[in-house]
Amino acid sequence: MTNLAYDPSAEDGDVSHQDIAAMQSLRPVPRISIQAFCETEGVANPIERAGMDRRMAKAHLKVHMGGIPTAVDFYHSAPTPNLIVLETRAEPKEMLEQLGQLAEYCDPSSKVVVIGHYNDVGLYRELIRSGISEYVVAPVSMADIVAVVTSIFVDPEAEPIGRSVAFVGAKGGVGSSTIAHNVAWAVSSLFKSEVVVADLDLAFGTANINFDQDPAQGIAEAVFSPERIDEVYLDRLLAQCAEHLSLLAAPSTLDRVYDFEPEAFSQIIDTAQRTAPLLVLDVPHIWSGWSKNTLIKADEIVITATPELANLRNAKNLVDMLKRLRPNDPAPKLILNQAGIPKRPEISANDFAEPLGIMPMAVIPFEPLLFGNAANNGRMLGEMDAKNPVVATIKEIAHVLTGRSELKAKKKAGLGNILGKLRRNKK
Repeated sequence: MTNLAYDPSAEDGDVSHQDIAAMQSLRPVPRISIQAFCETEGVANPIERAGMDRRMAKAHLKVHMGGIPTAVDFYHSAPTPNLIVLETRAEPKEMLEQLGQLAEYCDPSSKVVVIGHYNDVGLYRELIRSGISEYVVAPVSMADIVAVVTSIFVDPEAEPIGRSVAFVGAKGGVGSSTIAHNVAWAVSSLFKSEVVVADLDLAFGTANINFDQDPAQGIAEAVFSPERIDEVYLDRLLAQCAEHLSLLAAPSTLDRVYDFEPEAFSQIIDTAQRTAPLLVLDVPHIWSGWSKNTLIKADEIVITATPELANLRNAKNLVDMLKRLRPNDPAPKLILNQAGIPKRPEISANDFAEPLGIMPMAVIPFEPLLFGNAANNGRMLGEMDAKNPVVATIKEIAHVLTGRSELKAKKKAGLGNILGKLRRNKK
């Protein structure tokens, strides 16, 4: 019997911090069909919200109002799905009788989860003996629902899936790719942990230059031959950049037009996550079906911006959109890059952060000599000047993104007239 953690603060549809934390450890649910029959809105609502979570993206979920009797009527003339979720307020004896009636119409391969209102160990044992996959005591949260589905359909013995971190710039030329590559290199060298970098900018990607690589094959071969993608094939496409760092390089040519379907990179990403503990996604500054889909499905998102008004507007649009698209995940992280360019008017870090609702995890100063020499030599910043303060900042970012340290909260300053400028610019 699962007596699940419930947060009453999430009843109004807001996702609690407890739910968000619980969701981070859950693996994606496979492509299955789920039908739920609920007697109360308090159970129907978290089930519906669970169906919109990115971890349930492959599952097809339908919620019906009505308990076990409604399910019995429904399956008189309809096939049963992979999973049936039943809420019932019936007493134990009546519940067992109703489930017996439903069993006459259930396919033997269908799994059944019962959400009841009686915390009874004897009832739980009887339900498990009768073939019920799980008995959950209401009330439940959205994270509870996803966790139960995961426990039934995800193999606990399966190899762990690596985390994906997507880096994207609020504007072109803000240094998102450079930071992504250097953070990946820092993780691989600091923690001796395998890292894969995927350069998703097929036309103009710079990872091959930054890592001084010229592989004959790369991510283009994978995305244009999805039927061939498996771990063996992907391994052949990887270029070894360092002892623990591999690269799926972009061709960086204009021989063809790179228009993709929204799911074009999904299989590549899923496969790459099974090969390394960390997958760094270098996402170009575009807004398309596939780039949006890639960001939605990433475990973590890092937005890089420079402290200017256009960057602030774009960053706010990105943050707001991603919060809506990923309601059960932490907000994107922010890096301010190229701060302190001589004679350039800038927005302070605090004023930049205020309308976004997130403080920068790092502010990286304008260091043209360090970055220029690294880029021109195909080397990482840590290889050029290991004692530079920027390198220390990159290492701190690596610690935070791998969960080895936490981002420290900083006091926010006043907004000033930044929002006013944004409003005026929109007119």
